[in-house]
Amino acid sequence: MDNVQEVSRLKFFPITFFASVMGLTGLTIALQRFFEVFRIEASGFINFLILLVTGWFFFLTLVYILKFLKYPDEVKKEFKHPVKINFLPTFSISLILLSIAYGKINITVSYIFWISGAFIHLFLLFYIINRWIFNEFKIIVKNPSWFIPVVGPILVPISGVNFSHEISWFYFSIGITLWLPILTILLYRLIFAEPLPEKLLPTLFIFLAPPAVAFISYVKLTDNIDTFAKILFNFGIFSFLLLLTFIRKFTSLKFYLSWWAYTFPMAAFTISLFLYYQKTNMEIFGIFATISLSLTIIIVINVAIRNLISVRRREICVEE
Repeated sequence: MDNVQEVSRLKFFPITFFASVMGLTGLTIALQRFFEVFRIEASGFINFLILLVTGWFFFLTLVYILKFLKYPDEVKKEFKHPVKINFLPTFSISLILLSIAYGKINITVSYIFWISGAFIHLFLLFYIINRWIFNEFKIIVKNPSWFIPVVGPILVPISGVNFSHEISWFYFSIGITLWLPILTILLYRLIFAEPLPEKLLPTLFIFLAPPAVAFISYVKLTDNIDTFAKILFNFGIFSFLLLLTFIRKFTSLKFYLSWWAYTFPMAAFTISLFLYYQKTNMEIFGIFATISLSLTIIIVINVAIRNLISVRRREICVEE
């Protein structure tokens, strides 16, 4: 009986689990930047965290491969699901984030993660846009997870500047151009259609990711904080402040895997604050960045603990 139950749990193992890799890697990179900016030697600790996150990524990948081998129809369903389809790129984004994390540790490993993540993400982006265009999506199924495919290309230049500026500009151009119409569509959906179901409310935090990541990428590409960079940075701050006004909604939710949507956007916002402080030497942003990092650590630990409790209670990997 237990065997049957375990098999069925593999059958319903969700692609959204890779959002945990995004959150954990994002926090690791934020800690890297903190130690770098304040010149604190902690390479051993950071290397340990990166190895842990890498191990977690490969474990999830192995489990998902097993799911594909045993239950290919279930994987096909995720590739056609109107909501889950947007979480497919969490896999390729995880690769790109690992490339960023390894950037100052092992450039060869960083390149392998970067080139594979960029290629897979472009393939998934073409596939998803084809689904968006040639399939009927009712306005009610649209939600902030639509930002996930768009964030990937904007992330590529962060480590991509070490390998190819031309390819990095290619991806940045895709992401930044797609972000604005998707933002418009989602604002229309949120304002004029039914409210998001409770399970998807945490995805509102994804609004924070595109401007924060775009700012980091743009500064990496130009090595300068110009007017456009300031627009991106300040829109990120506005997005964070707006999300703070939703805090009562977020704190009253029961746990879902979608809680991982809190983690990576907060990490990206924190990194953008550290970068702005690093480039401008304005002390206030160093303080804000440190506070934001502390908040990100608390959020990631809380989500991870709640996730473990849900796994123990067998509330995850069940048929929806």
